[in-house]
Amino acid sequence: MGLPRGFAFLLLLYLLQESDTSLVRLSENGYEDVIIAIDPAVPEDETIIERIKEMVTTASTYLFEATEKRFFFKNISILIPESWKGGPQYGRPKQESYKHADVKVAPPALPGRDEPYTRQFTECEEKAEYIHLTPDFILGKKENEYGPSGKVFVHEWAHLRWGVFDEYSEDQPFYSASSKKIEATRCSAGITGVNRVYRCQGDSCTSRSCRTNSTTKLYENSCQFFPDKVQSEKASIMYMQSIDSVTEFCKEENHNREAPTLHNLKCNYRSTWDVISSSEDFITSMPMETLPSPPTFSLLRISERITCLVLDVSGSMTVSDRLNRMNQAAQYFLMQIIENGSQVGMVHFNHQASIKSQLIQINSDAERSQLLEALPTVANGGTSICSGIRAAFEVFKNGGFQTDGTDIVLLTDGEDSTAKDCINEVTESGSIVHFIALGPSADIAVKNMSILTGGKHLFASDIAQNNGLIDAFGALASENADVAQKSLQLESKGVVLNNGLWLNDTIVIDSTVGKDTFFLVTWMNAAPGIFLWDPKGTQITNFTVDVASKMAYLSIPGTAQVGIWTYSLEAKVNQEILTITVTSRAANSSVPPIIVNAKVNRDTSSFPSPMIVYAEVLQGYTPIIGAHVTAIIESSSGKTEELELLDNGAGADTFKDDGVYSRYFTAYSENGRYSLKVRVDGGANSARSLKHPSSRAAYIPGWVVNGEIEGNPPRPETTQATHPVLENFRRTTSGDAFVVSNIPSYPLPDQYPPSQITDLHATLEGEEISLTWTAPGEDLDVGKVQQYIIRISENVIDLRDNFDGAHQVNTTNLLPNEANSKETFAFKPENISEENATHIFIAIQSVDKSNLTSKLSNIAQVALFTPQAEPDPDSPGGPEDPGSPGGSPHSGVSISTIVLSVVGSIVLVCIILSATICILKNRRSSSRAVTTF
Repeated sequence: MGLPRGFAFLLLLYLLQESDTSLVRLSENGYEDVIIAIDPAVPEDETIIERIKEMVTTASTYLFEATEKRFFFKNISILIPESWKGGPQYGRPKQESYKHADVKVAPPALPGRDEPYTRQFTECEEKAEYIHLTPDFILGKKENEYGPSGKVFVHEWAHLRWGVFDEYSEDQPFYSASSKKIEATRCSAGITGVNRVYRCQGDSCTSRSCRTNSTTKLYENSCQFFPDKVQSEKASIMYMQSIDSVTEFCKEENHNREAPTLHNLKCNYRSTWDVISSSEDFITSMPMETLPSPPTFSLLRISERITCLVLDVSGSMTVSDRLNRMNQAAQYFLMQIIENGSQVGMVHFNHQASIKSQLIQINSDAERSQLLEALPTVANGGTSICSGIRAAFEVFKNGGFQTDGTDIVLLTDGEDSTAKDCINEVTESGSIVHFIALGPSADIAVKNMSILTGGKHLFASDIAQNNGLIDAFGALASENADVAQKSLQLESKGVVLNNGLWLNDTIVIDSTVGKDTFFLVTWMNAAPGIFLWDPKGTQITNFTVDVASKMAYLSIPGTAQVGIWTYSLEAKVNQEILTITVTSRAANSSVPPIIVNAKVNRDTSSFPSPMIVYAEVLQGYTPIIGAHVTAIIESSSGKTEELELLDNGAGADTFKDDGVYSRYFTAYSENGRYSLKVRVDGGANSARSLKHPSSRAAYIPGWVVNGEIEGNPPRPETTQATHPVLENFRRTTSGDAFVVSNIPSYPLPDQYPPSQITDLHATLEGEEISLTWTAPGEDLDVGKVQQYIIRISENVIDLRDNFDGAHQVNTTNLLPNEANSKETFAFKPENISEENATHIFIAIQSVDKSNLTSKLSNIAQVALFTPQAEPDPDSPGGPEDPGSPGGSPHSGVSISTIVLSVVGSIVLVCIILSATICILKNRRSSSRAVTTF
């Protein structure tokens, strides 16, 4: 993989980079260093490699035309699992890893779910996480249902790279258009087709016209839109790229703002092309005059991990018990975290470096013990980080390895102004630097090294009770190991106790883990009393006590019992610091364990920019919802803040119940580094989500060919939205550190407005429109806002672009609730200025006590008519027979119905009093805001 050369460019890359795991870069209009990783769970099949090449090559041409000759794919790395047999055609990865994969070829999240999707949980214009394609999709077995793989890949690439969203909706497949007809949700509206209920039994299929539902005034749930196979419309790729004529993204001239698409909701009614053309990629490129060359491919097979511990033994390591704490964490890493088969060496450095162990392949506890004996016992002298790194390079070469793809685990506590001198050398080496900063003074240049080489940047304060150093080493399991082989942290806790006091708690071992379960207890002064009981109440007493290292540990042979383990630790002296850490591995290689990934939205922040903390809880690729998730954020001085993360689709959380728990973090206490640890507890309320992912290629139900429907098999569906986890579980994990600057003196000024409302929804309560939404906070999603401003308009663009000029609803009696609680408000619409208006649009802003105003909410759309359905020849009463379920819109029944259409959650509004048409008129002097005639 080609790396950028020159320190100036590297520094620029660092300054521009947020907390983004992708290594992709745009060079002369071509995307380089794209990583497609084949999951270890995929059985060996070299055809998959060839089909990946075909897919990307086709996609490159399609992307080039779709972006008006701007972008194409230049070079691709395909990661091959270690379990696949080797060959001369395979190279060794450098920075490429599963962590950095842009595309993951892996089994479906649920059996039969081969839908291509992008894991996308950030906002519009922000890069997504990765694309998930299944082997059956790659092998062309799902082309009828999703379209050609190359075109699908471009659809997903737009999600991934430019942060656009889909322009169809399976939740709201139809809407009431300004044409006063029921339309299929799509962009552009020029895509033609028919709306039908299509059913098959065996080889016999029938279709009929769709009937309307009296509540929604839209088509029944079983109605589907079948596009014509032959079209002339060119847009949009984010609707259904599988249509032969579709070669473009929707632009301003054909963007369908009326449709309740996710893209309209998330991107403020902007066209997909407007979002793409605002991207950094677009701004920094020009159209090409010649056709690009086809992409090139590198085949890289995962092999054993080659690691060197580079440990700081300078004089400052003698303070705050740093040397002993480093040894405890390093022992934990060597005993439990580093995988069997790995090659491990060790270097100590102060003002110069010393190789303490050449590479040793770990095959048993004997090799681990040999490495433990090389840990340092004394610390003195100055600090030369570059000397330590260069010694690690020597270790690799002495072992017969190139530096490409090797790991350096670098721990340092001190300032070293010369660290920047070897940045170029490090980045050009192909080695990956994982940087653990112990204390507040480690040089920032080393963080640059870790970011630029694709490594982790972790931080531990001098406060031993926070267990930060052990957590940091625990986060360094191999990125390329099968998840079934990785050590997962179940518990990490520390306390300060006086003599005779106890730390009593429990540890949950669930059925997805239990193999190689490891308990580690550390102390500062004197060995504590240690008591442990398994779920059956049997006491476990065979801890190994290492008095010199001030630690005790226990490995449970085989697979540990599932259930609640109980422990008690008794302090033997005053002001004792005790910590406990528990790890385990997957109990069964065929059952994915529950895992947690933690991250922040950027690596650096300048006050008052908030950070967003994310925690993703998964089993395999299936999201786990309903867990209790807490982020623990520690500053350089050891001050900790706990923050409950939410999966409620409000505030910082983009999608509700997607297994990603999010929250804004603004409680900065000082400039400098902050560490992130996340604790997850699951139980009775936790479940595996069976919902379809939010950003995915549209399933094609069938095509209209010569007036007849040619249907595809029904998509595999589950009969429920969730599947209970059925057991308690606990996980802890560490995320990369982040750096905050420019924090003013206390008290901090109020710089944070309320967060944007993104889930505005509406229903009918009598003759009033009742709105519901999740309350924002005084500071983003914390606290309580001062007031809400609700405005309405007949034009969605006017409301979006001139909110202050729209008619304001009286909210005198609306008293805000605490953030993240449910708000409700009812009002009668007034002052509708145009008799021929077809819709009313509603939006909200919130204001805090400092008069800071939130962004505009999502916009609720209210239709002022009964939409016209297609004639139903099977129904004597028209679109829906009066005697059929739901009644007829023309049945003459004297009722009043208001149904709202919310972009993101559609419902249509109409007042019907035995007439076929109804309109809201302006009656400024009347107490009744709704009139029909």
